[in-house]
Amino acid sequence: MKIGLILRPALIALLLALVLRPEWFVPIFAPFAPEGGPVIYQRASMLSLSVSHLAIVALASAAATIVAVTLAILVTRPAGAAFRPLSRTITNMGQTFPPVAVLALAVPALGFGAGPTLVALFLYGLLPIFENAVTALTNLPRATMEAARGIGLSRWQCLMRVELPLALPVTLTGIRLSIVIALGTATIGSTVAARTLGEVIIAGLLTNNTAYVLQGGLIVGLFAVLIYDALVQLELYLLGRMGG
Repeated sequence: MKIGLILRPALIALLLALVLRPEWFVPIFAPFAPEGGPVIYQRASMLSLSVSHLAIVALASAAATIVAVTLAILVTRPAGAAFRPLSRTITNMGQTFPPVAVLALAVPALGFGAGPTLVALFLYGLLPIFENAVTALTNLPRATMEAARGIGLSRWQCLMRVELPLALPVTLTGIRLSIVIALGTATIGSTVAARTLGEVIIAGLLTNNTAYVLQGGLIVGLFAVLIYDALVQLELYLLGRMGG
């Protein structure tokens, strides 16, 4: 989904206002708050929660990208082709277990905080990146690969200079999906004391304050839409650079 040139700045401005000046939205959220109750979440600043939320997503997504792409490279080499079914099974396991279950299993080992959330997001993000990277690396133009070998490039040079650049747009699609999934899923990290925007949503559910739920959900949704759009623009730019 591409955002229009006019809509994009408007959404960015709305997101900045919600994060930096949430008090401006009291008249909007007031009808959804309990009578006489607070309208805007004030136990922590929206800015600090947003930064923490994005940092957790970035770390988990970076780790998932490194592992998934490395695994995709290995299983698309002749020596590693036999391990492709096993690799696919391993990456599928990350989405077989619900994130809540992963959190419950990780807490005894890692304690409360960001650790269990990072593990859950990492496992959940592997599959789309791995599948897209494998698809991209196994469907490269044959003529281009033959030309690369014909000019004397080594396997390593061919990988770094030809295969990975050609596979990047499709791989980025998997990374984009993984990041968007992580942005929404990270909210459950607040159930194990991770500092995410889920803290606002959970507080609203516990106190029957719909205003909190709307506030947290709107910020997460705007982050997801804008980051998704930014990555789409990056993919289009790369395709344009390659003449796609």
